[in-house]
Amino acid sequence: MTDLARSIPVMPSPDIGKSRDFYRDRLGFAVVGPDMDDYLIVRRGEIEMHFWKSDDRKLPEVTSCYIRGGEVPALHAEFSARGVERLSPFTVRPWKMKEFYIHDPHGNLLRFGCAPEES
Repeated sequence: MTDLARSIPVMPSPDIGKSRDFYRDRLGFAVVGPDMDDYLIVRRGEIEMHFWKSDDRKLPEVTSCYIRGGEVPALHAEFSARGVERLSPFTVRPWKMKEFYIHDPHGNLLRFGCAPEES
């Protein structure tokens, strides 16, 4: 099997513990890697995200990542059922992608999208 190159977002977090709890408990990610106070790795299926400890609380407010694929509609349904805070509607945007958004507790924007025919 070929190990394909992939892109993994590395986003700032002023509180690694709070990020860990949100991604694990609210979004269903598994925490992978060592338990550290200054770095966090979470994974759910093929989605992996890293977080680094930042004392600049404004950085997460201007940081985002995009998660794309056919699994996105099921994720929106699950997050809706879990009552995830700050979950946007799942709708077709002017750029012809069906998307929803979540802001994590620090302001990092998670943008989830798929082609409308994938939903």
